[in-house]
Amino acid sequence: MSESEMGLRDRLIEVGVDLVTREGAQSLTLREIARRAGVSHGAPRRYFPTHLDLLSAIARRGFADLGARAETAIGDGDGDTCPREQLMTLGRVYLDFALAQRGMYELMFRHDLLESGTLGLRETSLPLFGVLVDLVGRVRPHADAAVAAGALWANLHGIAQLWGWGSLQLATGAEDFVPLLTAALDAHLGPEER
Repeated sequence: MSESEMGLRDRLIEVGVDLVTREGAQSLTLREIARRAGVSHGAPRRYFPTHLDLLSAIARRGFADLGARAETAIGDGDGDTCPREQLMTLGRVYLDFALAQRGMYELMFRHDLLESGTLGLRETSLPLFGVLVDLVGRVRPHADAAVAAGALWANLHGIAQLWGWGSLQLATGAEDFVPLLTAALDAHLGPEER
């Protein structure tokens, strides 16, 4: 692929990222992405044979962004921060991302993309899940860390969805999600030892 072709491919992805950020996942049609990129509506098909291929490329950017935010927030884990504190930080990063980037978050976890094999779930989301498993294993060394991390991730995903819809604020009266995050960590890791 030539440099100009790579430039157009990248521009289509960037336009898609901008579009999903501003207007949500429902706005990501091939025609609208092409229009905003200033190309014919058939041009994206040269680089992305299917609509799912383009959506997957956009979602990969979301996973990369979330991964970079998490890495920046928790570092390499060699510092003075205990694993539980790192899990709290990771949970905040995840929830902040889900709530601030709702369209991208929705796209990243679309069932049809994950099932298509186009997204490359193993390459995009599992490294971050691996960090979660490692931290959970360090807090609960005798537990099945992958199962406990999976349950915690499911809980975080549920908090993100229900908070985004306003349901948890209504049900709990909470003004922010931190008490819910703390409760989720306690539920999956046991209460924090003081």
